[in-house]
Amino acid sequence: METLSDVLETLQLERVSSGHVFTEGPLWHPDDYWYFVDIRVNHLYRMALGQKPVLVRETVGGNGTTFDLHGNLINCEGDARRLTRATPDGAVSVLVERFEGKRFNRPNDVICSSDGTLFFTDPGIRVPLGERDIGEGAVYRLTPAGELHRVCWCEYPNGLALSPDARTLYVANTRWTQYLHAIELTEAGEMVRRRVLADMSHDQGGVNGVPDGMKVDAAGRIFCTGTTGVWVFAPDGRRIGIIETPEICANVAFGGPDLRTLMLTASTSVYTLRTKMPGVPHPWYQRRG
Repeated sequence: METLSDVLETLQLERVSSGHVFTEGPLWHPDDYWYFVDIRVNHLYRMALGQKPVLVRETVGGNGTTFDLHGNLINCEGDARRLTRATPDGAVSVLVERFEGKRFNRPNDVICSSDGTLFFTDPGIRVPLGERDIGEGAVYRLTPAGELHRVCWCEYPNGLALSPDARTLYVANTRWTQYLHAIELTEAGEMVRRRVLADMSHDQGGVNGVPDGMKVDAAGRIFCTGTTGVWVFAPDGRRIGIIETPEICANVAFGGPDLRTLMLTASTSVYTLRTKMPGVPHPWYQRRG
């Protein structure tokens, strides 16, 4: 059976930035720098490893990030209840903020599929009931043609990721019962069925934390934040181990030229370590060459 030593090249975390409030949304750019956000102060940063972060712009509760197939930066801005798109020259516009005429609650995380479809989560319970247009949390997909569809309802959908073949969508459920959801998709991105892949409610002691951000490596393993750090699962849901972090970890991302550097955004700091298997490449990386 696999252990963390089979998955990780280095077991020791390296802190590469600190002095923040609550870091999130890590994303590697193929020009070999990273984006991440500090939600509490509404800052989006860019950082090359070994250098200090540079403020890119102010957000409105900016959280999860991804690229579209054209290299535009997509950001969930939860406090503004919208997704934004920033072009490489820095121009920012609203990508989407309503479903069937109703405002989203608090978009949280977003990913891009190989055909350019964006999947994103929209939990509801942190918005006062009287201010909600949409009563429940849900997962949505936005097609390259601009068509917006609900994939499924969910208690508190948070981080999400796709399997290497893009036919399983993983969703972290953060509140009440804490678990990792596996949603089987058609080729078009519609839900076929869903199941609980892994129970993440176990109290491990130490640093607190909940199921939140996640990524998948090329072997299909799922790296999902949780109590005490980052939980690593085999594709069948068996827990391989937990990468313990000294602070609450909210998200992770693979990057570096070989996609084997794992960045962890954890409260006041950003950490990295090295893995033996690369992460699943963002489809824009492959198109860019």
